[in-house]
Amino acid sequence: MEIKVLGPGCNKCHVLDKLVRETVQEMRIDANIEYVQDMIKIMDYNIMSTPALVINDVVKCSGRVPDKNEIKTMISAALAKA
Repeated sequence: MEIKVLGPGCNKCHVLDKLVRETVQEMRIDANIEYVQDMIKIMDYNIMSTPALVINDVVKCSGRVPDKNEIKTMISAALAKA
């Protein structure tokens, strides 16, 4: 599973990155988590605001920080599709 947190390095972006890493650890799944700060790469995802959460190259949310339960639901749904 590939998970990306997109953001320029603001506080909300760091919070999302931390929540994603904690959630993955709690779920005990194998995932490659990347924090993407390069604006050129972020623009490839066609989002209007950061932070954004991308799971397996699909944007799951942008412009807000979802809570752990919502992140867990997004990850679970992506695992079910795999």
